[in-house]
Amino acid sequence: MLAPKKYWMQFITQKMLNPDKPHFKVLVTRPQHQAGNLIQQLRQQGAEPVAFPLISIKNITPDDNNYHQIKQQILDLDLYQHIIFISPNAVHSGYDWIDQYWPQLPLGVNWLAIGKQSAITLSNYGIDAYHSPLGYDSEALLKAPVLQNIAGDKVLIMRGEGGREKLATELRARGAEVSYAELYRRVTPQYEDSEITDALFKTPPDAILISSGEGLANLLRVGLGSKQQFSTDSLLDCHLVVPSERIKEAAELKGFKRITTASGPDDQSMIEAVMQ
Repeated sequence: MLAPKKYWMQFITQKMLNPDKPHFKVLVTRPQHQAGNLIQQLRQQGAEPVAFPLISIKNITPDDNNYHQIKQQILDLDLYQHIIFISPNAVHSGYDWIDQYWPQLPLGVNWLAIGKQSAITLSNYGIDAYHSPLGYDSEALLKAPVLQNIAGDKVLIMRGEGGREKLATELRARGAEVSYAELYRRVTPQYEDSEITDALFKTPPDAILISSGEGLANLLRVGLGSKQQFSTDSLLDCHLVVPSERIKEAAELKGFKRITTASGPDDQSMIEAVMQ
């Protein structure tokens, strides 16, 4: 296998010698507000990134049924011993709530994040949060020393509607009282059939970056078109880049043949995986 820098130098050289050769097309499927830096870096590497978000984030509003429940949970933050943020989206939405009602952060709270990027995002808001150096998922965070002897503790998990239950299930098994503050919902974007054709089929992507199991499912659902008139079989031959073994296994079950597991979901890890 070529080293990443050598690979890209060879690719760019080939491009210069063969200017009519199509660009290395990379489908970036992150939510629109999270994709800008990744797209910029891919373009700087000589790739042709194509933004095709497979999830949109919609924050809870006063018209939603759980709005007042969330407000009360935020007002009661000082009653929780542990507050966990599932993702950068949970951080942004959660901090907007906290900033409204807490001029100063409550004392005595253990702040935790799933993944390094979520912890960095919290740090940008002035919150020093623990994240596991062992990985980017619930399983890694569950090994945190502060979450081992928590019988009787109250835990608040900041997340979107739905999602995995692994974290809450295990913490409850350890005797904790766990609540969810579901701050936003994930929505599948709507595309015109012409947009789907341009992004996925007219010139198939050389690589597809997938950030979550939900995004993977949406790729195959959206790819069918408005009347399910398209076949997504050709996508199964694309190079799929995923951030975890769990998502890799899900992709294998759906029939993808060329899958690379990045060392994490952050921009640099995903780009390095594409290079390989």
